[in-house]
Amino acid sequence: MTKYVIISKLTDEGARTLKKNPHRIKEVNDELKEMGVEVLEQFFILGKYDFINIVKAKDEIAISRAVVELAARGSIRTQTYTAIPIDEFIESMD
Repeated sequence: MTKYVIISKLTDEGARTLKKNPHRIKEVNDELKEMGVEVLEQFFILGKYDFINIVKAKDEIAISRAVVELAARGSIRTQTYTAIPIDEFIESMD
């Protein structure tokens, strides 16, 4: 399983939904798990983005399908990055 970092920003619609039902965040995490993406850590952050998530998925296809599904809902916009464990990175440089 590969780890990914997803940074996201709520749309106006997403902010309204979150205000009405903050537990929606956990519901979405459950939906992601059904799509093959497990949320390992999740933070609300201050600044340009609203959330940062550390997740794991089988491959790039699985994570791509999940973020497209989220984007299609119109409540959030994401950027996704592959996270390479530092020890693996160092080993690859040797």
